Amino acid sequence: MQQGKVGSFTNVVVECAKGACDGFFMHEGYLFKMGRMCIPSGSLWELLVREAHGGGLSGHFGEKKTYELLKEHFFWPSMLRDVHKVIERCAICKKAKGKENAYGLYMPLPIPEQPWMDVSMDFVLGLPRTQRGKDSIMVVVDRFSKMSHFIPCNKTDDAVHVADLFFQEIVRLHGVPKSIVSDRDTKFLSHFWKTLWRKLGTKLLFSTACHPQTDGQTEVVNRTLSSLLRAVIHKNLKSWDTCLPIVEFAYNRSVHGATKFSPFEVVYGFNPCVPIDLIHIPIDERTSMDGIRKAELMKKLQEQVRLHIEEKTTKYAKQANKGRKMVRFKPRDLVWIHISKGRFPSKRKSKLMPRADSPFRIIEKVNDNAYKVDLPGDYNVSATFNVKDLTPYLDDDDDSDLRTNHFQPGVDDVHHGNYNPSCKAKTNMQEDSDGLMTRARAKQLQRALTSQIGMIEAASELKISNQFKIGSRMFICLQLKLGDGKSP
Repeated sequence: MQQGKVGSFTNVVVECAKGACDGFFMHEGYLFKMGRMCIPSGSLWELLVREAHGGGLSGHFGEKKTYELLKEHFFWPSMLRDVHKVIERCAICKKAKGKENAYGLYMPLPIPEQPWMDVSMDFVLGLPRTQRGKDSIMVVVDRFSKMSHFIPCNKTDDAVHVADLFFQEIVRLHGVPKSIVSDRDTKFLSHFWKTLWRKLGTKLLFSTACHPQTDGQTEVVNRTLSSLLRAVIHKNLKSWDTCLPIVEFAYNRSVHGATKFSPFEVVYGFNPCVPIDLIHIPIDERTSMDGIRKAELMKKLQEQVRLHIEEKTTKYAKQANKGRKMVRFKPRDLVWIHISKGRFPSKRKSKLMPRADSPFRIIEKVNDNAYKVDLPGDYNVSATFNVKDLTPYLDDDDDSDLRTNHFQPGVDDVHHGNYNPSCKAKTNMQEDSDGLMTRARAKQLQRALTSQIGMIEAASELKISNQFKIGSRMFICLQLKLGDGKSP
């Protein structure tokens, strides 16, 4: 059955005047469908959705439950779409149900060209203090060959000590790298660390705050290292530093899943001997090739490694992007930020505290998965957020209480005493002019001005309607009712 204009039910009412048809029928002047009242197009749609979603006895449930509650009593064609529109803009739901979003696609780091040109580094903390006074491990991983070095250190080592260890254990063996990927540890963000590598021509790449996936390779190596140490150490837990050389050799001798070769073979062209090599291979058979053949063999090996890494990266990206979508923001866009417990401990002291906050303005785009936000100083965290912690801010056009009177907020329409609406308007304007002028504040200011103008016009209509004020040069006629608006 045709309903004419969407939501108008014009044709339905005409046909139902002859009798019930297609589930529609008239009762006491109202149109019903299968026992549900039909609501014509208008602002009543949004009012009913808001009442079912956030009314006095509602619990700000999601779209499905709100829709099920509405369709028990009412019917209109676009009910589900209107429910989605209202709930998507509900500020209370955003604050109470803030969570990480499935935003942002997998963005792998560029594949290096050769071994030990691009490295990543991190620390394993919280280990028992050994007899040599070590309680942490500095992990450095080559992003091409996957070779790793495990260097014992102290948690309290500053950037100078970390740089000394890096030169003693890494630069001494492999040279100065072109890039270093790390998290935002205070050591790596220090002025000394940045200045040192800038002068050496090394590019520092930092992960987004509270987003360890950027340095995911080192995080995986850290877990593997912990497992190897637990397997090697039996009783004396404080002797883990003496086991590090054995663990490092075992890790670099094993075949890596991404390259299909061991790190030793990728870097040196052969695997070192281990006790399981019972058959002695003559050295001349292993090194009888000349320099040209050796160089060609290494190039071919590294090319195979690069192809294997690309294949593994493509396979992982396909798996990681399932259920995710690309969301892009522009500078000056407003967003919600997810208040995670790890990043904002002071904002999540209680389970009942909000889990999101807004509106915050996008300052600049770091990459497709990271943006810098105009964050107030009292948050005391990095202003760079991964896109999974950001949600587009949609201003709620009607975020006030449904039961309040919009003509005069907070009270009824009767003027009490010497109420001066102009003073009220000035106060509202001063309150709304403080702070950042966001879209939400602009909407509030517009509603406040509209309300005050309406009250001023109403007061003027009662006092000076149809009166003339004679001046020295002109006649002014104030007519707020229907008229041509021209001077007599």
